[in-house]
Amino acid sequence: MSRFLFDHIALSVEDVTISVAFYQQVFAFTEIENTASTSSTRWLSMGAGKQLHLIPRPNAVIKTNKAVHFALKTPAIAAFVQHLKEMAIDYSDWPDTPNKDYVRNDGVQQVYFQDPDGYWIEVNDAV
Repeated sequence: MSRFLFDHIALSVEDVTISVAFYQQVFAFTEIENTASTSSTRWLSMGAGKQLHLIPRPNAVIKTNKAVHFALKTPAIAAFVQHLKEMAIDYSDWPDTPNKDYVRNDGVQQVYFQDPDGYWIEVNDAV
């Protein structure tokens, strides 16, 4: 069987400009060319060849819950949590305790927060 590698994640968003600004401010993702079409979908580089595609769907009803999320890891989680605080972005642990991180049984520290469209994002310090 073929080997599979992660390529991109695509999210339906109400306002592409607001979402692009959020991901650029929170993660410093850089915008890259949408080579697939001339649509208003905007692409961001997540680094290492991974991409985030933000697809405008202003009339879509987006239902989310914390169990449906994507996760990013950083060795500097304390600095990232401070960044969230400075941006006044509320975060929580898995049980949903406001502004609290969580340490899993395996020692990985994590926080959860939502983007402007309500999508859940986990940031952790997994090795």
